[in-house]
Amino acid sequence: MAKSRFALFFGNRGFFPGSLMASARVEMEARLKELGHDTLMLDAGATRHGAVETPAEGEIYARFLKAHEGRYDGVILSLPNFGDETGAFAALRDAGVPIFVQAYPDELSKMAPATRRDSFCGKMSICDVFYQGGLKFTVLPPHTVAPASADFAANIDHFDRVCRVVGALKRMRVGAIGARTSAFKTVRIDELALERHGITMETFDLADVFNRLKDVSPDSSAYKDKKQVLTGYADFSGVPEANFDSLVRLGVVFDAIVEENKLDAIAPRCWTEMQQVLGISPCVLLSEMNNRLVSAACEVDVGNAVAMYALSKASGDVASCLDWNNNYGDDEDKCILFHCGPVPQSMMTARGAVTEHAILSNAVGEGCSFGCNVGRIKPTPFTFASMMTEEGQLKFYVGDGEFTDDPIPDDFFGCAGVAQIDRLQDVLLYVATNGHRHHVSVTPGIVTDAMVEALGYYLDFDVAVPQGM
Repeated sequence: MAKSRFALFFGNRGFFPGSLMASARVEMEARLKELGHDTLMLDAGATRHGAVETPAEGEIYARFLKAHEGRYDGVILSLPNFGDETGAFAALRDAGVPIFVQAYPDELSKMAPATRRDSFCGKMSICDVFYQGGLKFTVLPPHTVAPASADFAANIDHFDRVCRVVGALKRMRVGAIGARTSAFKTVRIDELALERHGITMETFDLADVFNRLKDVSPDSSAYKDKKQVLTGYADFSGVPEANFDSLVRLGVVFDAIVEENKLDAIAPRCWTEMQQVLGISPCVLLSEMNNRLVSAACEVDVGNAVAMYALSKASGDVASCLDWNNNYGDDEDKCILFHCGPVPQSMMTARGAVTEHAILSNAVGEGCSFGCNVGRIKPTPFTFASMMTEEGQLKFYVGDGEFTDDPIPDDFFGCAGVAQIDRLQDVLLYVATNGHRHHVSVTPGIVTDAMVEALGYYLDFDVAVPQGM
């Protein structure tokens, strides 16, 4: 996943030596490149030392940002010295992206007036004025940090994840393929609330999907390519040729819908029409899409499609939608997270085996539900989240845990893993008493802090962390 591109801002106070600005411009650009980030920087001749120390110079910098609008994901406000707070506010009040405030540390051997930075204090002043003006910004420990340090790299890693989530959800497009299954009122969603928060939901009728399936030619490159991808992705040896053909066709149609409508995520209606009409379950198709970072949730759960997309942007990795499904014996901090097969291959212990849907086949009959991707989730730390809408607001909860190597019986259907979650009972109590759905989204790695800051602070969504309540 591409890393964020940062606009660099340098704050200055006129009575400090200009050499501090010159060296900071070189050092910051080089260090960020080393960390994998492209940068934008005001020309050194545009202001005194290429920095900002007055409101007039702040306006120059603001025009620079406006001219490059859409080409940067966040701003790094660097303070090689104290920095002027009024100039900084004038420069960044309309930046429209997250801002990370970084201050250079003083050296005890350089505390004379000619060499002292005072960035420690200047950072306080800038944060104060930003707070007064309602301008949002990121600060992280330690209070002062040298660009060459490991702490700086950790700060940038966190800020990068925040920027990716904020930027992605400000202009997200999610597709609901088919109407909500009548029995699943738990996945109801407010489309207007999504739109008012920058997320566009497009809807597609299953009848159109089924009609498009008929037009997919086995001789087309799209069909041949999808067949090759699926054959290499999972074990289809137990799937009849006719059912496999339908899976390939549906995969082609899903990809076309995503491409034609520039979708970031989808949430298809996956039962029981697909089983009755096509003889398949789309689980393995969703797994393959998730494995290439196209977020695909089950059962028209648009809320968790959004949560998956946010998690994937935060982690830079895959995400999956799972059920809060089973207790794990008497262990109150463990449960089984499961779904029929949308878990991406990179999260599984081994290549999945495609089977019939062991549960739905009881309703639709044998031979009519091939497509479940059976396997186990490999041990890894993970972050979880889910989203619902209520009274026009987007409401998330976020937390983290670890998939363990605890055994699950061989006859347990689908793809599952044992999750160990600190204060799990508090999490489940929160989910149950606050109207959240039976699904939860997960991504490998611990990115809880970045998710909370991006969703709750910068995007103004309602975000709860049940483990910390």
